[in-house]
Amino acid sequence: QVQLVESGGGLVQPGGSLRLSCVASGSILSIITMGWYRQVPGKERELVARITSIGSTNYADSVKGRFTISRDNAGNTVYLQMNGLKPEDTAVYYCNVGGMRGPITSFDSWGQGTQVTVSS
Repeated sequence: QVQLVESGGGLVQPGGSLRLSCVASGSILSIITMGWYRQVPGKERELVARITSIGSTNYADSVKGRFTISRDNAGNTVYLQMNGLKPEDTAVYYCNVGGMRGPITSFDSWGQGTQVTVSS
């Protein structure tokens, strides 16, 4: 199956920066979408940013202009550059990758999550 390995979380001060990374491996024919979601206790998991195989991107209104998602197809890696971090960005961030394992077999995989804490 497709496995995702996340890294880059940590504790930062307000206004600081952090870069998250997610590497996909396993039986993959093609990757269609890669994205980042975040969740806080008692709240729904929300989409932070998404990038498609053709490079189109979508961002949550709350992070637009501060976060940038990018993709390295050769390494099956997606990044989330987070600048100007705010306390409300504090959450567990999850990587999500969707695509095809074969001509008629799709996959939708999730990482284990990485904690991002923004506090002074």
